Amino acid sequence: MAATAALVMTTGAAAPDTNGAADARAAGGKQQPAPQRVQLITGDVALVTDGRPTGFVPAAGRENIPVSVRTVGERQLVVPLDAQRLIADGRLDERLFDVARLGSKASRKAYEDGLRVIVGYRGAASAARAQVRDAGSTKVRRTLKALNAEALTTPSDDLPALWKSLTREDNGVTRDTATGVDRVWLDATVKARLDVSVPQIGADKVWEAGYDGTGVKVAVVDTGVDETHPDLAGRQIAEKNFSDSEDAKDRQGHGTHVASTVAGSGAKSGEKFKGVAPGAELIDAKVLGDTGSGDESGIISGIEWAVGQGADIVNMSLGGVDAPGVDPLEEAVDHYTESDGVLFAVAAGNEGPGASTIGTPGSADSALTVGAVDGDDRMADFSSRGPRIGDGAIKPDVTAPGVDITAASAPGSAIAEEYGEDPEGYVTISGTSMATPHVAGSAALLKQQHPDWTAAQLKGVLTASAKDTGFSAFEQGSGRVQADRATGASVYAEEASLNFGTAAWPHEDDEPIDRTLTYRNAGDTDVTLTLTAGGTGPGGEPAPDGMFAVSPAEVTVPAGKTAEVTVTADTAVEAPDGRYSGAVVARAGEQQVRSAFTVEREVASYEVELAHLGRDGKAAAQFQTYVTGLTGEAAGTEFALDESSESGTLRLPVGEYSVQGVVLADRADSTKGTDWIARPKLAVDKDQKVTLDARTAKPVDITVPDRRAKAAQAYMIYGIEAGGSSHRTGWQLTTYDNVRSAHLGPKIDDGSLQQLWDADFTVGDDTQYSLVYGGPVERLADGFERHEKRRGLAKVTAGVGETAPGKDAWLSTIGTLEGSLMGYASGRMPLDAPSTQHLYVSTADKARWSLAMEQLGDELPNGWRLTDSRHGVSFAEYRPGRTYREDFNTGVFGPVLDPEGGKGVVRSQNTLYAFISTFTDGQGHEGMVPEEAGSTRLTQDGEVIAENEQTVANQSFTVPAGEHEYTLSSTTTRDAKVARVGTRIDTSWTFRSKDGDTDAPVSTVRFSPDLDLRSTVKAGKRISVPVQVQGAAAGKNLKSLAVQASYDDGESWQKLRVRNGKVALRAPGKGEGVALRAEIVDRQGNRSEIAVYEAFLGR
Repeated sequence: MAATAALVMTTGAAAPDTNGAADARAAGGKQQPAPQRVQLITGDVALVTDGRPTGFVPAAGRENIPVSVRTVGERQLVVPLDAQRLIADGRLDERLFDVARLGSKASRKAYEDGLRVIVGYRGAASAARAQVRDAGSTKVRRTLKALNAEALTTPSDDLPALWKSLTREDNGVTRDTATGVDRVWLDATVKARLDVSVPQIGADKVWEAGYDGTGVKVAVVDTGVDETHPDLAGRQIAEKNFSDSEDAKDRQGHGTHVASTVAGSGAKSGEKFKGVAPGAELIDAKVLGDTGSGDESGIISGIEWAVGQGADIVNMSLGGVDAPGVDPLEEAVDHYTESDGVLFAVAAGNEGPGASTIGTPGSADSALTVGAVDGDDRMADFSSRGPRIGDGAIKPDVTAPGVDITAASAPGSAIAEEYGEDPEGYVTISGTSMATPHVAGSAALLKQQHPDWTAAQLKGVLTASAKDTGFSAFEQGSGRVQADRATGASVYAEEASLNFGTAAWPHEDDEPIDRTLTYRNAGDTDVTLTLTAGGTGPGGEPAPDGMFAVSPAEVTVPAGKTAEVTVTADTAVEAPDGRYSGAVVARAGEQQVRSAFTVEREVASYEVELAHLGRDGKAAAQFQTYVTGLTGEAAGTEFALDESSESGTLRLPVGEYSVQGVVLADRADSTKGTDWIARPKLAVDKDQKVTLDARTAKPVDITVPDRRAKAAQAYMIYGIEAGGSSHRTGWQLTTYDNVRSAHLGPKIDDGSLQQLWDADFTVGDDTQYSLVYGGPVERLADGFERHEKRRGLAKVTAGVGETAPGKDAWLSTIGTLEGSLMGYASGRMPLDAPSTQHLYVSTADKARWSLAMEQLGDELPNGWRLTDSRHGVSFAEYRPGRTYREDFNTGVFGPVLDPEGGKGVVRSQNTLYAFISTFTDGQGHEGMVPEEAGSTRLTQDGEVIAENEQTVANQSFTVPAGEHEYTLSSTTTRDAKVARVGTRIDTSWTFRSKDGDTDAPVSTVRFSPDLDLRSTVKAGKRISVPVQVQGAAAGKNLKSLAVQASYDDGESWQKLRVRNGKVALRAPGKGEGVALRAEIVDRQGNRSEIAVYEAFLGR
């Protein structure tokens, strides 16, 4: 199948092959991680390296659909244009195209070969359900009644069919959801959120009043609960496993700690570590697996079951990254709160102290969202802060103790192993996960006192009675929860918080904004409240006098009834622009009711009208434009417009923006006419109009000197630096046919703008052209033409080696220019191995190229292949008109030492680090062998101090102070199905080392016989093998070098004489191998030994 891929390398250069010989060598350099293949719901594949997109493979029939590639804050978006409208309409989850998220370790483990989604339906939608289920091997994992949805899993090769079943053509131009399909979400992965605290919230005083949570059911939706712990004996009334783990046992330890904080008896500690509501009953819904993560559909299923078991309160010490819009978890929390009156106590998250870091489902409207404070009521740095993404609402709602919380440990669990039990049976950890069960337990105490109260009433009292700890509402909500004050309260506010919204700039004529606050008296006597209002500004300073008021200043709330007051925000007062938060405080004797509020005094903002004209000068029928904030209040915020947008005018805060879009003849086919028009930096300091006029665009035309060449990939992108961050945006296409471009606005001469044009072509089965152009510019190109001649290109003749019979391979190129932009990888898979490929690469604009080769293993169901081994060439600059030679994956394999390149054994204070690439190939290309196995031992003065069954690569060892003699030895092997050459490598380094930061004096040897692409030589022939010492003993520091050969797999060894840097030996018999061993001693007495088994074969 056709494919593009990248192996990103750094430093080094290739040597020109001036006479066509195969002995040119290249510096291997440090190899970067291989690209991940990230599946999109459209069936396309994005290639991702280090969290950034580096390649794209369109699904069959989708080759001409333009693909937007953008960096938006932390998101790395790769969005085919036929999906963008559905995203904008809220029908399709944008997370399905965030390749940084999809390529994360947790996502890759969860999704394996394919993708998990949640599909919401309109009504019964029986036909739509049947159509979706018939999409290849799509399976229904769970039915989610609250969402009228199904959780599906679809193998990668069936994703194109799933996409067609979920969507339909809309007027032949865009796609809409299929009839009966409402929304499509990513079934995202969610993680768990990692004796004085109970008295801190006053729970002990509530016990004295006779309330301990008896009769209240609290569901712990987590990693499971160890009900055998003495503190939890008899507390659990139901359990069920909804995770991917084999059973409900808590092997992670998080859920047990949380459950103990809610309702632990403290029996094992003599009640020292007693939970907040020790009389409450526990419902154990295991939704997170043994590694502490799970998926959204499993969590929703767990919630649904727990509610069915009669849960009054649900503790959710878990969460994921929030995004604008309503996700499935938020919808489920709000649904069950409304339908069943269940209160959800949810962790705010541990992503603080930055603003707008509240996670989902803590971002749900009805959730009682909990931040963390320490034992002195100081905000924990890790506690996530508001405001909520999207609408600026107040979150968290309250805080609770979450720093150094000691609670029950699940014996042998991951948390117990990591943090240790002290005292036995207990573990001390921190996080909003630990704060949340304090609030859930407090709610249980309150629910016992008022069994008929709804979730809204419980939330209202807990927030109203919270203690102000001196932080803003976006940090603490109403304050730190006080269980004793909550159970002693008779009056509460029905509104947990107030949001005054945004007052538009300018503010001289702002009208006061009123909100109604309703107090309810649940007691049997009238209560008279005295009210005050105050707040803080965007910098934490007190709000000016007159900005916030409440009237009347005193109100009587009749027993069993309500009373209303009016809270006013006057943004016309002289004050800094920005977001304000505060609270209305109502007092009656010892009783206090706090109600948090927020208002935004909009910063200076202006209207920007965006107009789009087609090539005929008329209003464009189809376009897609993105406006992204670079500086100011909207930095990192993206606005998307297309022909269906209600308005073409945006109101934007003062700042700089990037504006780029395409005017199209057909969204589904770029070759029918695509005009890319961009204003990379737009200063918004007044009302203005920006016109993206296709008539200003000029053709993009890149050709190569071979009429047989077929376009394989086209990628155009620019990057702009502003405000200390960088923004990258562009488009991935298959060809530049009928594509044009234009720059809008003045030139940008501060060096912040870069542009890159990437074009790739193929000829037959063995020739590829890879071209990149651009670099730092003052203007984006108004059209771009480059017609390459052979003399302007460099040719790389690449030998694709084979280490086992019947293998094939993948050879890829990726180009980069001066600056930070990188092209998309290009290559084809599979290629025959062994084979010779002819690569032509551009040399203009200081282009540098990385080449990489993968030997491919077994085929996966989606057509991709496992990797046997991987070798690559560092980014190198090639000269025009020259021919270079690179042979990959040929012997003799062995370790390379290159301290400047980060390869060797390094001492840093009392730690030894081994940065070793054992299977570097014969040309010095660093090797990555996923399935290699090994064993490693470290001795100090002859005594073993570390030993394991791992390869030596990237290991670290703690060593004592002072000078000692160390021997670091290892054996590394690879399976016979992967390689018949370089099957085993033994290394042993003996050296002296003492305190400090230094390279350890270790050495290695490189054997360089003249081998073919199968790593063979003519059987029985007398051959000469060059030998090169690297490392501490190189050059004049070499004391002795002894080389031996073995023809019986190391049973016996023959000495070889080293003359003029070479040894002579007899080649092995046909199909047989020879092992080579070298013993190296430097002039300081440090000894190194390297042995390579099956170094090469006879043919």
